[in-house]
Amino acid sequence: MKYTYLLVDLTCIIVPFIASFYPKHPFYKEWKYFFPANLIVALFFIIWDIIFTHRGVWGFNADYLTGYNIVNLPIEEVLFFICIPYCCVFTYFALKYLVKKIPLEKAEFYLKLVILFTSLFFMAAGFGRDYTFFTGLFTALYMLGMFYFKTRMNYTFLTYFLIIPFFLLSNGLLTGYFTESPVVWYNAAENIGFRIFTIPVEDSLYGFLMIAMSIGLYDWVKKYYGK
Repeated sequence: MKYTYLLVDLTCIIVPFIASFYPKHPFYKEWKYFFPANLIVALFFIIWDIIFTHRGVWGFNADYLTGYNIVNLPIEEVLFFICIPYCCVFTYFALKYLVKKIPLEKAEFYLKLVILFTSLFFMAAGFGRDYTFFTGLFTALYMLGMFYFKTRMNYTFLTYFLIIPFFLLSNGLLTGYFTESPVVWYNAAENIGFRIFTIPVEDSLYGFLMIAMSIGLYDWVKKYYGK
C-alpha cells in the first residue's frame, strides 16, 4: 500500500500531538523551543540520509510510498525526522513532569560509558561499512561532548528505554517484519549484518543519537532563549 510509510509517521505522532494540549502541562507552549532545535537535528539527519541514499547504503520501496520526493528522499522519510523527534521530546517533557526522581540517576555515568564504548565498537567492527562506522562515529562524538560539558542525561536514557517497544514496532513495520517486502531496505555490505528481528542493530544506536540530539538541543534552546 502506497500510504504505508506515511501512516507509520502519522500513527507515531498522533497521540503525542493530541496530548500536547493537556491543560495542566501543555507541550504546545514548548513548540517555540522544539521546532528550532528540530530544524537543526532534522537537517543533520536529512543530509546524512541524502548522501547514504545516493551511495546505496539504504533505499526505499516505491510500493509503500506516495511518490513525492525531496531531492532523493521520499517525503515520508523527511517527515520521519519531524514526527519521531516530536514524539521523543514530548515523552521527555512528560516524564520530567510525572517522574521527579528516577532510579537511573545513579547509573547515568555508566550508561554514558556503555553508549560511548558501544559506539567505539561499532566504529571498529564497522570499518569499511558506512552505516555501522558513521553511526558509531557520530554517536561517539556526541557522547564525548556530553562528557566534556557534563550534561545530565538521566531523563534522556529513561525516554529512550520507554520508547524501545515503539521503536521495535515502527522500525519493524519499515524493515519488513509485517509486510511482504521492506519499506526501507539496507545494503548488507554497509552494515555488520546483525538484526533485531528485521531491524539492523545499527538502528538502535542511530535512534539513540536522534533522540539524544533532539532532547539536548531542545534543552539548549530553552535554556538560552527561554524566558
